[in-house]
Amino acid sequence: MSFAPSRIAVACFAAFSATLPGAAIAGDDPVVVELFTSQGCSACPPADELLGELVDRDDVLPLALHVDYWDYLGWKDRFASAAYSERQKGYARRAHRRTVYTPEMIVDGETALMGTKPMHLADLIGKHADQPEEVDLQVRREGTMLVISLRSLTEDLPRCDIHLVTYTPNETVAIERGENAGKEISYSHIVRDWKVVGGWDGESEIELTAEAAADRPVAVLVQGEGFGPIFAAARLR
Repeated sequence: MSFAPSRIAVACFAAFSATLPGAAIAGDDPVVVELFTSQGCSACPPADELLGELVDRDDVLPLALHVDYWDYLGWKDRFASAAYSERQKGYARRAHRRTVYTPEMIVDGETALMGTKPMHLADLIGKHADQPEEVDLQVRREGTMLVISLRSLTEDLPRCDIHLVTYTPNETVAIERGENAGKEISYSHIVRDWKVVGGWDGESEIELTAEAAADRPVAVLVQGEGFGPIFAAARLR
């Protein structure tokens, strides 16, 4: 299938369900797993379930970004945003790929895989978790404001964007039409807002503030400009 507003084609792959080993490891800098998914994609429910198995792990920050390019199939995904579709396409362009698909996972902004490969995902999480810490990221709440502090722990970091992500912990949806018609599907860590709140030169020690709802879980990501690697992440549940 082709995605009319873009030259990037889309495809929806068949999938299987499996269980990911889930022993929690305490840590303040979790590995970020982004899942690009859709309520209108019949291959996505196993990936949605797999992502849900990660939510209680301290060493992983799972985030579900619902894309809008399957909405024409008969069911409009109410969690979907064109901005999340564009984020996925940004990753594809950086990797010199002409296609995007669901379900796709991106680990720490660097490594892409089909979202239904639990052992591959477990291996990638382990590899990224073993990387040395490059950024000291501290986040705290002060009322409706977040105070974000950054300092580099290494040399030669690129310029970075500071992202603020607001997400819903979980929600179950009864899907009435489209490829998943008749199913009730549970979704976890559903991204509801994603914005860049600042930039960083990768060298200086900085502190900035950003407004965030006091009653919603949030995450802060430090990512290389232009869909580069995610160098640090922190969350406040």
